[in-house]
This record gives sequence, C-alpha cells and structure tokens, in this order.
Amino acid sequence: MDIVNHNKSAWDNYVDKNDRWTIPVSEQELENAKNGNWNIILTPTKQVPHDWFPDLKGLKILGLACCGGGQQGPILATLGADVTIFDNSEKQLQQDRNLSAKFNLDIKTVQGDMRDLSAFQDNAFDLIFNPCSILFVDNVLPVWKECFRVLKPNGILMTGLINPISFQLDEENLNLIYKQPFSVLHSLPTEKLEELKNNNEPLVFGHSLTDQISGQLEAGFNLTNMYEDDWNGESKMDEYFPSFLATRALKPKQ
Repeated sequence: MDIVNHNKSAWDNYVDKNDRWTIPVSEQELENAKNGNWNIILTPTKQVPHDWFPDLKGLKILGLACCGGGQQGPILATLGADVTIFDNSEKQLQQDRNLSAKFNLDIKTVQGDMRDLSAFQDNAFDLIFNPCSILFVDNVLPVWKECFRVLKPNGILMTGLINPISFQLDEENLNLIYKQPFSVLHSLPTEKLEELKNNNEPLVFGHSLTDQISGQLEAGFNLTNMYEDDWNGESKMDEYFPSFLATRALKPKQ
C-alpha cells in the first residue's frame, strides 16, 4: 500500500483531533525564548541539552518530518535561526506557517517524504533537527544518506530514535509477541492492520538499532553524543527500559 500517502492523511487527521504532537507552541513560549528561556525535544520528555547546539544566530536549520506542527521550528526561528520545515503533512506545515506569519518568523515549509530531500541542494544546511519520525518510513537508510547530503561539512544531525523492542512487546502484559524488525504491514494480524487503517492511524515500523545507529555511521556521520528517554510513566515499559534515545551526529569535513 502507499505508506507515504496513508501517513500523510493520518497526520492531517491528528491535526484535526488536536493530538498533542500537533499543537503549536504558545505566544508565551516564544516570548520566553526571546529572553533566553527555551527548551525543545527530540523524544517525548527529555529536553535536548543546549550545549548540543552551536550559536543559532543565522544558522540554517532543516526541521525534518515530525519537526512540523509549530513546536520546535518557531522556537528555533525566534532564537535567530533560518528555519525550513519539511514534513509529509500539509496540515502540520500549516501550523508552522500560521505562527511564522503571526510573529514574522520567516519559516519556510516544504511538503514531502523524508527519504527524498531532492528539493534541497547538497550542503544546504548547518543543522538538521529530526524528532522521532523514522518509525513512519519502512526503510530508514535513505533518510540518513539524504541528511548527510544536504548538510554542510561540520553540519549536525540531531534525531530521535526508538528502541525496537518497544514495538515487539504487548504493552499491556509486556509479553514478547513480534519478531524484529516490526512492521505493521507484515507483523500484525490482518484484522488488526485493517482496524488501524480504518481508524486512519499511522503505519509504523520498528527499525533495528543497526539501521538506526550504524546506518548513520555508514552514511558518513560521526556520532558525538546520545541520551535515553521514556514515556514519563505513561507506559508500563518505563519500569523496565527506556523506549527512546536521541543521537547527535556530525558530518565531518571532507
């Protein structure tokens, strides 16, 4: 099936339902950012350390995939960055356009599939900020290659990743029920997949840590830092392991 178009529709639907990942930041949060009080996330709860960022003034930033929704992009733009948001969902992009117009943030938006960044030239950005979104593509390796291509030498990739075992467990009983790699198209029983599609829920994929981390290395990146995160008590899995990790990677000088 057409994964890209299904997930586009699903995220448009999330915007209509005011899902928490689609609610833009407030005017007060932008005012706080102007005064140096700001935080943004790659994973559900833990804030990205400020020392992961270079000086943001004039920095060319690509907010990739789940960076849409008027959450991280407007804060980065308020801090002086030149921000472009690339997302599959037009309604998510509209959230950024609305804030950009209201507060003169000059945020640019582009709609598309994160595996294909052909809308951008080589060496176009200083930093890519990519909150947890690679679960919405069936093959993550093209994402890393495209990120490497569009980043300048010494460019930084910050991305949120998901522990693949969190897809393999029955969340209620914590029984291991699915093999790795998890795919809604191949792992779920037919009736569960049909229910998911009928409810217009996104199609998700649990990529191996090899593809998520070694995939970045094979694309040419050097990993410089990482941290783990969880659902802040919203999932039983939090008692046993962190479901998320964030990585900071550098495109070395060539």
